[in-house]
Amino acid sequence: MIIISGVKQNANAQSYKKTDSGVGFSADKMNVEVKFYGPHTIRIIKYPEGKSFVKNSLSVIKQEQKIKFSVTENKDILLLKTNDLQLFINMKNGEIAYNTLSGKELLKETGSDFKPFNDAGNPAYSVTQSFQLEKEEPIYGLGILQNGRLSQRNQDIRMVQNNTWDFVPFFQSVKGYGIFWDNYSPTQFTDTTQKTTFASEVGEGVDYYFMYGGNADGVIAEMRDLTGNVPMFPLWVYGYWQSKERYKSQDEIVDVVKKYRDLKVPLDGIIQDWQYWGNNYQWNAMDFISPDFPDAKRMLNDIHRMNAHLSVSVWSSFGPMTNPYREMGSKGMLFNFKTWPESGRESWPPDMNYPSGVRVYDAYNPEARDIYWKYLNKGVFSLGVDSWWMDSTEPDHLSQKPEDLDTKTYLGSFRKVRNAYPLMAVGGVYDHQRATSNDKRVFILTRSAFAGQQRYGANTWSGDVNSSWESLRNQVPAGLNFSMTGNPNFNSDIGGFFAGAYKKDWSDSSGSKNPMFQELYVRWLQYGTFTSMMRSHGTDVPREIYRFGKKGDAVYDAVEKFIRLRYSLLPYIYSISWHVSKNQSSFMRPLAMDFSSDKKVWDINHEYMFGKSLLVVPVLNAQYTPEKMVKTNEENGWDKKEKNKKEPSAADVDFTQNKTVKVYLPSGAEWYDYWTNTKHNGGQEIEKTVNIQSIPLYVKSGSIVPFGPDVQYATEKKWDHLILKVYPGSDADFVLYEDEFDNYNYEKGNYTEIPMHWNDKSYTLTIDNRKGKYHGMIEKRSFVIILPGGQQKTMAYSGGKVKIFMK
Repeated sequence: MIIISGVKQNANAQSYKKTDSGVGFSADKMNVEVKFYGPHTIRIIKYPEGKSFVKNSLSVIKQEQKIKFSVTENKDILLLKTNDLQLFINMKNGEIAYNTLSGKELLKETGSDFKPFNDAGNPAYSVTQSFQLEKEEPIYGLGILQNGRLSQRNQDIRMVQNNTWDFVPFFQSVKGYGIFWDNYSPTQFTDTTQKTTFASEVGEGVDYYFMYGGNADGVIAEMRDLTGNVPMFPLWVYGYWQSKERYKSQDEIVDVVKKYRDLKVPLDGIIQDWQYWGNNYQWNAMDFISPDFPDAKRMLNDIHRMNAHLSVSVWSSFGPMTNPYREMGSKGMLFNFKTWPESGRESWPPDMNYPSGVRVYDAYNPEARDIYWKYLNKGVFSLGVDSWWMDSTEPDHLSQKPEDLDTKTYLGSFRKVRNAYPLMAVGGVYDHQRATSNDKRVFILTRSAFAGQQRYGANTWSGDVNSSWESLRNQVPAGLNFSMTGNPNFNSDIGGFFAGAYKKDWSDSSGSKNPMFQELYVRWLQYGTFTSMMRSHGTDVPREIYRFGKKGDAVYDAVEKFIRLRYSLLPYIYSISWHVSKNQSSFMRPLAMDFSSDKKVWDINHEYMFGKSLLVVPVLNAQYTPEKMVKTNEENGWDKKEKNKKEPSAADVDFTQNKTVKVYLPSGAEWYDYWTNTKHNGGQEIEKTVNIQSIPLYVKSGSIVPFGPDVQYATEKKWDHLILKVYPGSDADFVLYEDEFDNYNYEKGNYTEIPMHWNDKSYTLTIDNRKGKYHGMIEKRSFVIILPGGQQKTMAYSGGKVKIFMK
């Protein structure tokens, strides 16, 4: 046995070299490099012997690190040891096993493979890496997957970005480790009882990162440290957003905001979907040149005067009658494969006698990203538009042919970098806006994502999903798995996108009076209340609250109730957003994140934590009406319906009737019913009575939850009189975060934190000294402390430490 320190090469047949950041050696006709990116994150590179490996990662922004580690050689096995990990490396076949310092095996490799591949005329390899997982070990992640599953074991998934499936080749285990497969080409993920494999069509070699966090939060922290942290969104992003496909004039969109204000229903954002630029030949001109939008500046002013914010749709493609098309086309920056829209005519189906000529731009090209921003800034941002709805960032690729992937990009073939397109497109807009102004935080709503995109101020929605109960059920695990890749910002079209099946025989042609859609919409909205963006959107059936009746009607009241609940939770949500940015936390949390010792929660796909205090159990099955399943052709955008024998009329349905839902309460805590304050022990399944205006919602014992004022928009009133609901059962901590709400001064330290601590033994709440300051900071305020038993006390707070005894 030889113990090596410093930079040295041994004299055995199986030689290796040690540096300050790792080791390298040759094994079984391949080169293997082990590089430390920190004490808990390790990069593994394998490539054919005699070849070189040069790669600038698109996702990873961290560099390899000098760390303390030891190397011990025993025959053909190298043992690399850090303060927390042991790597057993077989120098004959290059296989690696990862263990904790105590000897617990976390993961082991079971083989690598390289097969020569002709990548559009360039020699490359198809690359494969396999691992062995424990039989009952759940794994989470891989992106936004519409398969209804939480754990992604026993899956065979082709990972190529599309409208409703967003792929991030990263998974993490309940054992506290994660694997990031750093490859951007079409990739097959396959899990069987024998092995778990990433197999990519093209690459220079195997390139992946192993990270150990000890638990899910720790793994996410490692992934964000590797690929980028999450910037803060403005407070108004967390309010309610109204949208549809589409508002057809500036008068219409302004009138929607006005109606919300007249009804005194809270609203912070409204979205202008496509064709404000005119016809399809002017596709994505990024300019208000449609005659239906004659004065975009006035439209913006009207919306802003009502204290609302506007997001506009921008795409990754351009029509031939646009300035970006002309400039990019002259420089060879446009792709030739088919994309949406195919026809210059707006009627359906597309009339291919009149092709649109729309082409996707090369977002991999930095000059093309410069041109994109130049026109976006000139035509839209300069008017005062608040945020971007970046549609088709996967991008749309219709009538796909294998040779389309040979398309030349700035970084090589489209095949080589296919899945990273959204990262480049979204990153281009974020970087340029940050370089233009720090007065307004970047907020991007986007349809696709890749590893590292969390650093670009983006919230990803799940695409044009069906308006069906099955689709709603799929959104919950889709969002949870996406969160487990390190991307904390997820939402879906509340009500589903394709809702045409609900329009039949309804005289108002909206379907919003159809009780089948009403029930689905309310349940989807209740789920959307507890995602990181609450946004209503879809086609065929308008979703504005007044479409569902008036105050006093069950459906209308249910919608209003949950919009108001969302606004009351803004201090909690905004403080979570700071916890996400500062401490690498997550909004939507699978139960396995916080209760991993309870094996019953490992694969629960219909419940989750929102923050670390609220247990959300959306109602995901129809209780009052039949379920109508909708089949959608994602490529062409039309739907079919399965006919029910009898559709209920509004008179047939009584949404006030009580129903029941089964709820599992995780062990390790007590749980308070949010609506009744009834306390339940964890580790049991209970039945909860609900109607259309409620869902099962529980608060974990040992929680402090702040509630804000009744407002019409997020910043209408200061948070100078907040309610703090304290849920006893164990000690609790919470940090109330505030800043200037819509600029980047927080990056300079202009913010405040108010730490709070509940001592369960003494029944005492301590509000500690305020930390920090910012312009407009609330100097004096009051808190109303409320306990589930009804105890209530008010305390004044001026920034100094105060205590209050609640018995």
